[in-house]
Amino acid sequence: MHVKNSATSRLRRVFTEGFSAMDLAEPLVSFDSWTASEVVRKYMDCKGFDRVGLRRDGLVAGYARREDLDGGECGDHLRHFIVGDDIVPANASLMQVVESLAINSQCFVLMLDQVGGIITLSDLEKPPMRMFLFGMITLGEMLMTDLIRFRCPNGAWRELVTPQRLAKAVALQQERLRCGQEVELLNCLQYGDKGLILMHDDEVRKALGFHSRKEARRAFKELELLRNNLAHTQEIVPTGWQRIIITCHHFEQNLELATGKLGFLARPEAGSPSTPT
Repeated sequence: MHVKNSATSRLRRVFTEGFSAMDLAEPLVSFDSWTASEVVRKYMDCKGFDRVGLRRDGLVAGYARREDLDGGECGDHLRHFIVGDDIVPANASLMQVVESLAINSQCFVLMLDQVGGIITLSDLEKPPMRMFLFGMITLGEMLMTDLIRFRCPNGAWRELVTPQRLAKAVALQQERLRCGQEVELLNCLQYGDKGLILMHDDEVRKALGFHSRKEARRAFKELELLRNNLAHTQEIVPTGWQRIIITCHHFEQNLELATGKLGFLARPEAGSPSTPT
């Protein structure tokens, strides 16, 4: 049986296509390249800007960094945009935005065939990005649960959880049952517990791009911390920046695994699952 289903595909479209670079971008303030650096830097200090666009012949030809403006005309400090690194189209996905930011901590947005917007790390705190990340992590957890259900049939996953973690899941299930919520025990495990169960399956771990269980444990812990910060409206940048990169890097792999391209992994192998080491 494969994990792929229409509901997962619809959710995937919501989170990968529902938000774009334009949902985060701010207008890129620009100056003529002959403007004195002192004037531009004073303006940037006043506004708290780190980057401004520089115009030549009326068009934005590049940008300047505040720390570079130490004299002369601002055009003396012009930096050219790097296609493929610095620039994304207005309809770029938020995963593309994160990939661009990961390279130079800046992302310029192309509008009407020229750069007209900018996205910085601080823009990742905006509601669209927070909704996008929380949705991705939630969808990823749903897929993890499905994989565990198929790879460890008949509750075999219990052998891969410590007695203490299992007891916490049982207690949570009993509490939910008392509240009238019908929920299976697997859904009462914590995010990190589900990740650790899957990492005992070497095929799944390798398919997700992890070279070792230690690396996988660290990544799942990072994702769990990011999810908790998102859920409690805590700041996610800059301390959570690496977690955001990890989330976006592994999200496509998670989806690819769970939607059938590696669907054979969703079928239980003969015999029992691997045991903890």
